[in-house]
Amino acid sequence: MQRRSFISKAGAAGAAAGTAILGAPAIVSAQPTIRWRLASSFPKSLDTIFGAAEVMSKAVSAVTGGKFQISVHPAGEIVPAFQVLDAVQQGTVEIGHTALYYFFGKDPTWAIATAVPFGLNCRQYNAWWYHGGGEKVFNDFSEKSAGVRTLLAGNTGAQMGGWFRKEINTVDDLKGLKFRVGGFAGQVLSRLGVVPQQIPAGDIYPALEKGTIDAAEWIGPYDDEKLGFNKVAKFYYYPGWWEGGPALHAIVNQKALASLPPEYKAALELGAEVANSYMMSKYDAGNPLALKRLVGSGTILKGFPRPVMDACYKASQEVYAETNAKNPEFKKVYDHYFGFQPDQIAWFRVTENTFDDYMAATTRR
Repeated sequence: MQRRSFISKAGAAGAAAGTAILGAPAIVSAQPTIRWRLASSFPKSLDTIFGAAEVMSKAVSAVTGGKFQISVHPAGEIVPAFQVLDAVQQGTVEIGHTALYYFFGKDPTWAIATAVPFGLNCRQYNAWWYHGGGEKVFNDFSEKSAGVRTLLAGNTGAQMGGWFRKEINTVDDLKGLKFRVGGFAGQVLSRLGVVPQQIPAGDIYPALEKGTIDAAEWIGPYDDEKLGFNKVAKFYYYPGWWEGGPALHAIVNQKALASLPPEYKAALELGAEVANSYMMSKYDAGNPLALKRLVGSGTILKGFPRPVMDACYKASQEVYAETNAKNPEFKKVYDHYFGFQPDQIAWFRVTENTFDDYMAATTRR
């Protein structure tokens, strides 16, 4: 599929015609009517992370004149949150929207698609995926491993470190901590004595309220406020070093994808890109105001101490080395992903970081 060509031609056609993006209604009207079901890993109440799939569905419908319809189903309506990959792979649904690190247990390579400790931020991830070869190298894995095509369809940006009942002042404070955290991060933190728990979004609050867990991370202020975590834990830590730029993906059954007309395949890819832009911008708009409300209501905002961060970084490198040694698929994607990072960090240090630091200092004055 020639995504870039499609988008540029579609945009030009839309601008020239002043109407539809495709600018070719006769071609669309000749195509068949197709209806797919999408299983999301997220509850409908989380309007941004769940809503990205709805945005994608609406875009696909719009550019195909309503001929290609995708109904969006929240977690639990068709399958539970952590069974979306299985449902797409088996053909129960044609498409899913999920965080692929949920399937870390099948193969740790899945985690790299979403986020791994001390990895890329959102903009760096987009650069890696769209222009750095990341899309190809990961789809080589996902198609061979599960028979699914993976489309980038969202990012939350750097996440918060989570809600804690007690303060984290030293590495020893992590020992025995029952912490809702998923994927690769859980394996890293277990080396420091944490007991990781992977729990779907809708089950986190009661687990934290009842004391089944001692701490929980989800995304950031906008969603965390909706889920009410500030009512059951008062310490809100940052940063979520395990999720510097976690990406969400639409995963598509390859057989279903192969059955689509070329125009519908292009529309699907365009819809995923619209969802990717929508999610990050909506979180950027909502998180600052939500954080102000949380702090104003008594939440205690704290950064992880540097010794804790250093210990987590060291543990991450140990887990990476061990995983690379025994899993060639992981190593292939890992080398590509982290090979892209050094130049990105150097570039951001010159521009984005210095600008942001200056503006933060100036605003404080």
